Amino acid sequence: MVIDQPYDANERLRLGVLARKAVHLVKTIARPSLVQLVMRLALAVPFWKSGILKWNGFGRLNDTAVTLFTDEFMLHLPGGPYHFPAPSVMAFLSGTGEILFPVLLVLGLGTRFAALGLLFMTAIVELTVPDGWPIHLTWAAMALGIMAWGPGRISADHLIRSFLLPRK
Repeated sequence: MVIDQPYDANERLRLGVLARKAVHLVKTIARPSLVQLVMRLALAVPFWKSGILKWNGFGRLNDTAVTLFTDEFMLHLPGGPYHFPAPSVMAFLSGTGEILFPVLLVLGLGTRFAALGLLFMTAIVELTVPDGWPIHLTWAAMALGIMAWGPGRISADHLIRSFLLPRK
């Protein structure tokens, strides 16, 4: 068998060079700041799309959003499911968070706090729609990654930090 035959030094050298080139190509494509930007955008989009449907204009929550929290959405907790407390308030907070946090993420402003807000919202969504855990797990992973590694260089946070804390 070909697999059982040992590689000679020249073949090992070629494999090593090929592996180094492959790693270099991956690192060139997946620059940390680009990956951080893509993660911020990927997490922002589903929340923005959901939030934009809850409003009839600036500061005007639509009736459907309130109805969802009043009649449809339930918290799946032990002994439940239970209705959301204060459905109008919950609809307002949800709609506001689903607009505000994605905007902050896209701008890279207060990024770690915006990701924390979306992680909290993801936990509430998971309690509301427990069968959606595969996508909710993805949202949680992105939020945790953003919280751990920050917004990257392509962000308002980085720009502000560079002005406030100039390098010596």
